Amino acid sequence: MLAVRGLTLKYGQSRILHGIDLDAEPGRVTAVMGMNGVGKTSLLKAIAGRHPFESGSIRLDGRDLGRYSAAAAARAGIGLVPQGREIFPLLTVTENLMTGLTCLPRAERRIPERIHDLFPVLKAMGRRRGGDLSGGQQQQLAIARALITRPRVLLLDEPTEGIQPNIIKQIGAVIAALREEGRMAIVLVEQYFDFAFGLADHFVVLRRGTVVLSRPKHAVTREALLSCVVP
Repeated sequence: MLAVRGLTLKYGQSRILHGIDLDAEPGRVTAVMGMNGVGKTSLLKAIAGRHPFESGSIRLDGRDLGRYSAAAAARAGIGLVPQGREIFPLLTVTENLMTGLTCLPRAERRIPERIHDLFPVLKAMGRRRGGDLSGGQQQQLAIARALITRPRVLLLDEPTEGIQPNIIKQIGAVIAALREEGRMAIVLVEQYFDFAFGLADHFVVLRRGTVVLSRPKHAVTREALLSCVVP
């Protein structure tokens, strides 16, 4: 579904990504791993249209998306859950969710019950302001807002960061359920090794902006992957 080929990206004069190749298929979780500063978040920003890439291509269902904006990415079916969540603290939970509807046709702009099935706490807290939620609740809100756009590719950037263990378990269960539905490709950037290893079907390890490993789960041991991620 998603095919990234030869992607390079710069910040000013510094090249951050060097010819990245990545595939993400429906019904599978692709984990992008590596130490801090290797380009994982930059890769997701490029795919989500948040930062222009220098060269290479990003294809969705075989169609080259070209140079596109974040709004165009959302309309094409790419949903991003950014690092730091980026919820609107003064809007209610329901209002935050409704911001995800803007990329959909007017006739389809409604919050599906499926969202509340996945995240029951959001229904109970619909009238509370986003800024009053706990970190774990805000992360659930950020994921739900991305899902409202009906993505074919879901990008998750550090979804466990600063989250209490019971919420991490709930988020893991949601990701597993979405994978089992088989309708979307999931790209997961994650520092929590055990969380990523438990969910992923394919691993891509970055080091200094290049891919040093790309293997399906059955072709790599936990120990070998860990030694590659933390050299």
